[in-house]
Amino acid sequence: MKNTTVLAIAIVFISTFCYAQNTYFYSQPKILADGWGTNNLKSQKVDTTRIYQLFNQIQNGKNKIHSALWIKNNQIIIEEYFNGYSVDQQQDLRSATKSIRSILMGIAIDKGFIDNINDPISKYLNPLVPQKNPDKRKEKITIKDLLTMSGGFDCNDWDKTSKGQEDKVYRKKDWLQYTLDLPMVNEPGAVSNYCSMGVVLIAEIISRASGMTIDKFAEQHLFDPLGIVNISWGHTSNKKVIPSGKRLYMTPRDMAKIGQLVLDKGKWKEKQVVSQKWIEESTTPKTKITGIDYGYLWWDIPFMVNKKKMTAKTATGNGGQYIMVFPELDAVAVFTGGAYNSEEDKLPFAIMKDIFLPSFETNQ
Repeated sequence: MKNTTVLAIAIVFISTFCYAQNTYFYSQPKILADGWGTNNLKSQKVDTTRIYQLFNQIQNGKNKIHSALWIKNNQIIIEEYFNGYSVDQQQDLRSATKSIRSILMGIAIDKGFIDNINDPISKYLNPLVPQKNPDKRKEKITIKDLLTMSGGFDCNDWDKTSKGQEDKVYRKKDWLQYTLDLPMVNEPGAVSNYCSMGVVLIAEIISRASGMTIDKFAEQHLFDPLGIVNISWGHTSNKKVIPSGKRLYMTPRDMAKIGQLVLDKGKWKEKQVVSQKWIEESTTPKTKITGIDYGYLWWDIPFMVNKKKMTAKTATGNGGQYIMVFPELDAVAVFTGGAYNSEEDKLPFAIMKDIFLPSFETNQ
């Protein structure tokens, strides 16, 4: 999530959608055997004009949006798919996987696999130790530092000159060792830079502490309790990728379950999957990255709606993958898309700001 203004194409899109052909028809999301209930948009008692016009434009216009979901009071109210995508198709979550890894860390702590996020990472990674660029500061790096992307390594995905920039690391044979061998540029915990490799280390710590690969750990302790079965793990790299380096592919409905879990403070269907304490702690801002509040791999994204500030606890992924949790509205929004490495992937923020939130906020 870069701190950039929503690009002009989003503004043009939102301001001109009313001129598209009137061909969109709303239908209540279907009840499937996946644990979700649904409801009709008419039950929300909101003005649907702009919502209908929006989907009409997406349906008829040129864009890279794959899906848009709105969940209110634990029910799916809006569920639309575009550009050939459908309800059962897995989406590449990209960095939205990071926020799910945060939940997995909370579960690992709840179950006693990991003692404390203030533990040094060396406690769980041994015998894997730095072999290059020796620096005493590396001994001070904690799990919390990795969760807040403040490990101090020369690792910044948004700086092409950084030695730990993710595309450079993907070309290396051993991602874990290469990351630990990076030179230090900051004191641990002092400066937060967006660092994907630090999150790979987090997954590896969970794996080594639990004795399970991260996919098996996630399946047993998170996905099975949520009834999530249509998932896979992969990567765009052509090289063999260790389990801790892979990211998730899952359906928008299942992404929404992750959002609902956060909204309900760690519960799904009255079952406490991850502790309320962890959800509250991990989604509370601890630092800033490019000026935006950041918790433990969760963003706090502010929206101004009817002169009122509203904050979304947000998982973000390249291309337009978003899980947005709105506690004030008891709602979750999910978007997926294919606008990879493009500012067009910010379009869902314009949709939320100009259409969804004004429509639903007035009904509170």
